[in-house]
Amino acid sequence: MIIMINGAFGAGKTTAANGLLPFVPNSMIFDPEEIGYMLRKLVPVEGRLFHERTDDFQDMELWKVLTVKTAAELKSTYNKHLIVPMTIYKRRNFDYIYDGFKGVDKNVFHFCLSASAETLHRRLTKRGDEPGGWQFQQVDKCVAALKDPVFEDHIMTDELQTEDIIRTILEKIS
Repeated sequence: MIIMINGAFGAGKTTAANGLLPFVPNSMIFDPEEIGYMLRKLVPVEGRLFHERTDDFQDMELWKVLTVKTAAELKSTYNKHLIVPMTIYKRRNFDYIYDGFKGVDKNVFHFCLSASAETLHRRLTKRGDEPGGWQFQQVDKCVAALKDPVFEDHIMTDELQTEDIIRTILEKIS
């Protein structure tokens, strides 16, 4: 099984993933952000393809390819369920990764943690992100893009505690 936990920065993806881990036997967290950080170090901006020269590693073609390949290798090597927290709001990348995950494991669940821009800004500030920084700059476009029905199953988190989110996900995957 692969459980994708999507949402804007500050939606609670990583917190929910870590909270979910003890309730999903034989599971591990796979964070594709780590692949992005690695690619940033390996491929400097000037060495990237022209369309990849942005401030978002998800614009690098290799990121989505390695995300799927790494999931496949993790599943085949460790035979564990994957809990995958990531912000992925670009439809092309989402389709590639979701379809790729389906090729790795037939049981793929996608949850999109949604919240208002005000809630996201409050959470980002609380966790110590720099107001006006990169994550803050992504909020409006993430909130708008993630309303697309392709990103179902939405879980509105404005008024929920982490335990409520975990309970909702557990109910839906069982």
